[in-house]
Amino acid sequence: MQIKHFIGVDVSKDTLDLSVVMEGKNLQHYRIKNSLQVIRSTVKKIMRDLRATVEDTIFCMEYTGMYNLPMVKWLHSQNGKIWLESGVHIRKTLGLVRGKNDSVDSLRIAMYAYTNRQKVKLWKAPRKVIERIAALLSQRARMVKAKKQLSTANLEQRKFLDKGIMMNLNKYTNKTVVVIQKQIDAIEKEISGLISEDEKLNHMYQLITSVNGIGFVTASYILVTTNEFINISDPKKYACYSGVVPFEHTSGTSIRGKNRVSQMANKKIKTLLHMAALTAIKMKGEIQDYYLRKVKEGKNKMSILNAIRNKLVLRIFACVTQNRIYENNYCYKLG
Repeated sequence: MQIKHFIGVDVSKDTLDLSVVMEGKNLQHYRIKNSLQVIRSTVKKIMRDLRATVEDTIFCMEYTGMYNLPMVKWLHSQNGKIWLESGVHIRKTLGLVRGKNDSVDSLRIAMYAYTNRQKVKLWKAPRKVIERIAALLSQRARMVKAKKQLSTANLEQRKFLDKGIMMNLNKYTNKTVVVIQKQIDAIEKEISGLISEDEKLNHMYQLITSVNGIGFVTASYILVTTNEFINISDPKKYACYSGVVPFEHTSGTSIRGKNRVSQMANKKIKTLLHMAALTAIKMKGEIQDYYLRKVKEGKNKMSILNAIRNKLVLRIFACVTQNRIYENNYCYKLG
């Protein structure tokens, strides 16, 4: 059935702003509390007033992590159509925008959905195991950050403080760092257990980690961010998502800039792929040969590493799509 009603939702921690657009016209605006009970009653009222159905209505909102969970989970339970979109993408598509407030933003989101109705991307709910792994990875990231802050602070203070004072500080810091590391290890063990206990996830994990340089953390993040390769199944799209694709920077005959990667990317995935590339060039194989050959040709090392990050993405998706372990056809040279 054709979608008639476009409801834009601007999400914040405590409130939701909903704007209803039909045939390109703003019909109504609602501001409600971001709680399951209020969401349920308000959406039912909107649908009743519009004489709308779940088949002809779509709810479009920015992806804001945990803040949009009440709305998303309830709509999903009602088989509602959900379109989660990047806030940056919505703002770029709308062109020049002056000012900002939540009610106007909800209308802009609704108008974005209406204008791009031929390109609707319905959200597909991740399985519970993926949600659990995603939450554990977020907790792990916070603990890794806390550990780094404590360790870095001590290293910096060591240059300026008396040795006796530093010994006293380290007495407390080191104990905390040890506890944090134990918690990180416990989280990784739980994630590993969740993956190994799930046949589908475990199979995908084995395929992903068969690619040189891809380890446990990177593979886990890829499984979550692609939603088991359901939401993102195209390697080129994932390469753009992770910020490893260089884009042309030219215009007419006067602007001839170097190709560069976009800053609109998942920086966490980009960092993990960078670390994976550094690992891959240390392992004997095609990647190492490629890196050494390009360095010998005088290419910029960061450009080479970015190309390797892109190669890793392509290989990961090829293995999953073709359902096969990556084969490293490296031939050792005879002495």
